[in-house]
Amino acid sequence: MVKGPGLYTDIGKKARDLLYKDYQTDHKFTFTTYTSTGVALTSTGIKKGDLLLADVSTQLKNKNITTDVKVDTNSNLFTTITVDEPAPGLKTIFSFVVPDQRSGKVELQYQHEYAGISTSIGLTASPIVNFSGVVGNNTVALGTDFSFDTASGNFTKCNAGLSFTNVDLIAALTLNDKGDTLNASYYHIVSPLTNTAVGAELSHSFSSQENTLTIGTQHALDPLTVVKARVNNYGRASALIQHEWRPKSLFTISGEVDTRAVEKSAKIGLAVALKP
Repeated sequence: MVKGPGLYTDIGKKARDLLYKDYQTDHKFTFTTYTSTGVALTSTGIKKGDLLLADVSTQLKNKNITTDVKVDTNSNLFTTITVDEPAPGLKTIFSFVVPDQRSGKVELQYQHEYAGISTSIGLTASPIVNFSGVVGNNTVALGTDFSFDTASGNFTKCNAGLSFTNVDLIAALTLNDKGDTLNASYYHIVSPLTNTAVGAELSHSFSSQENTLTIGTQHALDPLTVVKARVNNYGRASALIQHEWRPKSLFTISGEVDTRAVEKSAKIGLAVALKP
């Protein structure tokens, strides 16, 4: 894939991953195996309080075509077929859920040195049409993301974003929820050798006049162990430690607490991912 501004979902992604990825208060176990023909089989179980959720998925790769099939505890069958680069920079994604007959969707992604486009349409009589586009380069990117419901004739989503990328700094500004929410994010690499970085996100709602500020950091204790921490202006603090005890097999412990009510709010999450 050519380098360029990426897709709209890449705007602010570094900061979001730093502040929110791998944090959880549930118990999650994932186990992946591979057959002799190269088919990947993944079983996942999640315990949320007294509720236990599970799913089984398979992934088959044949040249540039990847097929993913997943079955969950509600007997829903999720299927995604991805064709990677039938033409330079192009990716085609076809997805549907059984038994939901309105879930079929076709998505096209195209990435160029100076542009990134993603468009999708539902496979129904009155589909929802999604479009996102980004123009720019490796330094500055400007994009928009919207969805149009042909049944009602209304825009269900209308967002815009701006991103600036330097050698060790990424700043992003997005306007979401049809102009009601303004998000500003910041990601800075402090030390590449220890994977140390800091990040922040400020969200402002024009309708409620509420502001939410979240700041966080990460640091590698050694090449296999990473610690992360974050806190927001409402006093909710979280931290995690993640250890790669074998290649691609991760053990993560995370905790969350409301500093204004420590004795009532402490939550602990555990995630184990096993791959051969």
